[in-house]
Amino acid sequence: MKTKLGLLYGGKSAEHKVSLQTAMAVIKALDPEKFEIHPIYINVEGRWMKGPELTGPVENVKALEFSSSDSLSPTSLAPAVFQVAEQEKASLDVIFPLLHGPNGEDGTVQGLLELLNLPYVGNGVLASSAGMDKVVMKNIFAQAGLAQVNYVAFIKREWEKAREAAYDKVEAKLGYPCFVKPANLGSSVGISKCRNRTELKAAFEDAFQFDRKVIIEEGVTAREIELGVLGNDEPECSVAGEIVPKKDFYDYTAKYEDGNTDLIIPADITEDEYQQLKEMAIRAFKALDCSGLVRADFFITKEGQVLINEVNTMPGFTPFSMFPLLWKHTGVEYPQLIERLVKLAIERYDEKQQIKHTF
Repeated sequence: MKTKLGLLYGGKSAEHKVSLQTAMAVIKALDPEKFEIHPIYINVEGRWMKGPELTGPVENVKALEFSSSDSLSPTSLAPAVFQVAEQEKASLDVIFPLLHGPNGEDGTVQGLLELLNLPYVGNGVLASSAGMDKVVMKNIFAQAGLAQVNYVAFIKREWEKAREAAYDKVEAKLGYPCFVKPANLGSSVGISKCRNRTELKAAFEDAFQFDRKVIIEEGVTAREIELGVLGNDEPECSVAGEIVPKKDFYDYTAKYEDGNTDLIIPADITEDEYQQLKEMAIRAFKALDCSGLVRADFFITKEGQVLINEVNTMPGFTPFSMFPLLWKHTGVEYPQLIERLVKLAIERYDEKQQIKHTF
């Protein structure tokens, strides 16, 4: 029998367009002989809409943006409620959240799917929320003994009350260059590199447009190395890849628009460096209690020190994104990767169904 797969994409997030591109790529890669493909679109206002079952690729993202007349309540996805065909009611076998950023990758949708008791691809509530909040994530990494760059964080109200004191603290603890980032966002949205106080002030203003909390990280001269992690309780790592931006850093435009970045896979690193990266990636995966997939991002400094930067619990997922490319070079093609993730989701769901809820 075919697997009834619900693709959940779009989202009320600054990364809405990225999610649409991801959904289009996944639909193209899915085997219609193995999957019933049920698109579920969340528009930028947060309204959920379902489209007709897909039997093949779509021509463009516009075909995935449904009208409000197709709106549905998220709770209608619950087993024995979701309508998959006229005159028939049956639950979806698994949901694949192809959502990036807040209101999708941060544990909110994952919590809803938990309440509906639906299997879903990727990380659970805790890992998603902790992985989205860079400050919480880095605090957990520190507790796990993972080496990382120095950082400080501020909430908007704190900064508004004492802006100059915030800038003084950044300069005293981190110096220049440094990077200012919204704490709860991905895809390099709202990130700025700062070389002086003038740039720092502008960066705070920009980052606080996207979140109520910002993190500022010490700038280091280092290579940017990434690994893909795949699995549940026994995660595996891909080969390593290196990002070589042709700008100051790997920003949104370089990732999704002009491609002005070199991705080197496999990265030119020693076996000892790879083993250290692999060990740290798995330790980070387990520290956050991750499941399914993450992309783990690292720095290797000029002195050879390996520092973890962050993990992304729903990394870019088009065939040309780093995570799928890493697995392709490891021997797992894009369609196979999707199928493995679906199997991991069902495996985790089946295990959780064994948990007792009465005593």
